[in-house]
Amino acid sequence: MKEIYQQTVEEVLERVNGKKSGLTSEQVKRSREKCGWNELTEGKKKGILQIFFEQYKDFLVLILIASAIISGMLGDVESAAVIVTVITINAILGTIQTVKAEQSLQSLKNLSGPEAKVLRDGTVVQIPARELVVGDVILLEAGDMIPADGTYSKWKR
Repeated sequence: MKEIYQQTVEEVLERVNGKKSGLTSEQVKRSREKCGWNELTEGKKKGILQIFFEQYKDFLVLILIASAIISGMLGDVESAAVIVTVITINAILGTIQTVKAEQSLQSLKNLSGPEAKVLRDGTVVQIPARELVVGDVILLEAGDMIPADGTYSKWKR
């Protein structure tokens, strides 16, 4: 079997069970059941407590913790309490900042989802890129963002 880049448009479409006229709704449904959505899976999200405790992993924070312990052992409880308070406030602010940054990033992802023009049931439709399936014929024009991995071929409908 030839490598995919050596195949003709017809051979590639046959290989992925596609047609020049696009996929039917039934083919799209079967392909999605088999392969899933066209999106990267995100790792497990961190909980707020995990983010909070990660604030204590910073090298300078560890030095401050050591300073607080040494101050406490030397009897300077007031200095130890101030250092612990500053470290705790720093961890709280760092947690809030991290959570807000993650929420902003998620909002941007939802807002700017790429779209693609594809042939479905013989007509051109615009769909969110996450709805693309194996075998879709994607129509590209100058300046379009390529919404998925695929094989490029120049041909006229």
